Amino acid sequence: MNLDVPDIVYWIWGITLALAIFVIVPAALYLLHRTLNAARMIERYFAEMRDAGLGIAKNTAAIPALDETINVATQILNVAGAINEHSEAIEQVFVTRTGGNGREG
Repeated sequence: MNLDVPDIVYWIWGITLALAIFVIVPAALYLLHRTLNAARMIERYFAEMRDAGLGIAKNTAAIPALDETINVATQILNVAGAINEHSEAIEQVFVTRTGGNGREG
């Protein structure tokens, strides 16, 4: 069995192989390299976002304590207001118990 292959078949095969080796493979490697760089940049951005998020969480961890402080301060102000409202009665009791005018000076 004799198979005569025309020379043009070898030329087409050679040109296709050369295109694959010198054009398609380098282009694929270039695109893969760009994809890898983009993935690394995304990874860096996510790491920065994580660090920023942890910093925000750390800096806002005291907010419940601040809310409690505000509640206590409000109670203190209410008590101080009540004492201020009743200061005349307190002064009268003091004067009565000490026998003086309640004022120094």
